[in-house]
Amino acid sequence: MHADEQSRTTKAVDATQLLRDDFRRRLELFYARLKLAPPYHTIEKAIASLSTALNAMTPEERERTAEDPARQWAQYRAAFIQSGLSMKHRGIIAGLVRARRTGDLPPEFQPFLDAFIS
Repeated sequence: MHADEQSRTTKAVDATQLLRDDFRRRLELFYARLKLAPPYHTIEKAIASLSTALNAMTPEERERTAEDPARQWAQYRAAFIQSGLSMKHRGIIAGLVRARRTGDLPPEFQPFLDAFIS
């Protein structure tokens, strides 16, 4: 393996870990701000789903995703839905969304909230 290939591989692995950690942090914040107990088993499924999607990408795609918030949120939302997180606490969260009582969640969390009303 050439030095530049090894560097790209290392960056891709770092990007995967960075995105996994960021996703976990965002999920923790999501449930904390909504004052709901996080469904830990399903959160682990969501992180595994994100990892699978990231590993299916080329190293360049992973790097682009790590650098682009819109791409990140597209991957986070897909993992959120695919893992079944959008089915946990569904009635409670859908009610909060409809009543516009989602606490002080930053606007970037809208992709998660939308999953409960679509």
